[in-house]
Amino acid sequence: MSRGRGLEGRTVVVTGAARGVGALLARRLAARGARLALVGLEPDELKKVADSLPGEAAHWHADVTDHDAMAGAAAAVEERFGGVDVVVANAGVALGGPFLDSGARSFDRVIEVNLLGSVATARAFLPALVRSRGYHLQVASLAALTPAPLMAAYCASKSGVEAYAHCLRAEVGHLGVDVGVGYLSWTDTDMVRGADEDEVLRDMRARLPWPMNKTYPLAPAVERLVAGIERRSPHVYGQWWLRGMQSVRGAVPSVVAGPLGRREMRKLAPRLAATRAARGGLVGAGGAADERARETRGT
Repeated sequence: MSRGRGLEGRTVVVTGAARGVGALLARRLAARGARLALVGLEPDELKKVADSLPGEAAHWHADVTDHDAMAGAAAAVEERFGGVDVVVANAGVALGGPFLDSGARSFDRVIEVNLLGSVATARAFLPALVRSRGYHLQVASLAALTPAPLMAAYCASKSGVEAYAHCLRAEVGHLGVDVGVGYLSWTDTDMVRGADEDEVLRDMRARLPWPMNKTYPLAPAVERLVAGIERRSPHVYGQWWLRGMQSVRGAVPSVVAGPLGRREMRKLAPRLAATRAARGGLVGAGGAADERARETRGT
């Protein structure tokens, strides 16, 4: 997508497009005339999304952490559409609960998908964006701006991906490629609803200060992402107040990881111990799909 031109006829790649933010983003972009290339782990769900779009769309089954699969998808997208104008690195998974109770496999998988999967996505598609002088949007999170107890893997992955995307912006700007970071707070998706199934995690989130303790509707957040893509923005905020977090983010860790966090964890410790056995792996339908895919591959 060249500067100053809209989305009409532009090819947009969206990873993690089977559900949630990715699926609705694909629909909103297609409504603005974009051609959609959907990439993810759930071929049946991807097909449903692709078939629901008003314009030209196709889907590719690929694990974003698989460099070969992503390179193959990138080549196939270019062959199908003749180029790539926008890439949205949206695929992500989450894990909740205390670090000491987390399984190493699930914890590592959050880092792999959210951070290394984003790296693999950029590695596969950036050459095409250089050719088109396009735009790359990396979806991060409120978790990149502030730490939160019981979310160590997710916060680490989103903080890492934010820093990575900022570095990438500096490296490829002179090549005509713009890189943006998208920030979303708790948004009404399968991932957030899955996390809320754990009553301790739900109560911990409710104890966060306003406005961080709310779940926000999906559609307005996605509309903000679309507007950011159209503007090739360096920062895109799914909720209005997230912009203000940038100015105070340096002070937040000393509060959340300091007296406030310790106090709340002392209160929740007995309940966390009582529910330890019921706590599972990756949260939400997307997390379950990722675990099924890995079981099928035997990894």
